[in-house]
Amino acid sequence: MNNVFTFVFLLVTVVLLAQLAKAWLAQRKARPETDAELEETLQKIDKLEERIQVLERIVTENRYDLKSEIDSL
Repeated sequence: MNNVFTFVFLLVTVVLLAQLAKAWLAQRKARPETDAELEETLQKIDKLEERIQVLERIVTENRYDLKSEIDSL
C-alpha cells in the first residue's frame, strides 16, 4: 500500500513540475516582445525630441527664417 501512495505522490509531483516549467517557459518567451515594445517606444521618443528641437529652433529664429522653415516641412 505504501508503494501506491508513493507512486501517486510522485505522479502528482511530476505533473505539477511540468505545469510549472510550461508556465515559466511561456513567461520567458513573452519577455522579448516587451523588450521590442520598449525599444519601439524609445525610438518614438527620440523622434519626438528631434521634432521638438526643430519647433524650438523655428520659434526662436526671425520671421523670414520661420516662413522658409515652415515651407520646407
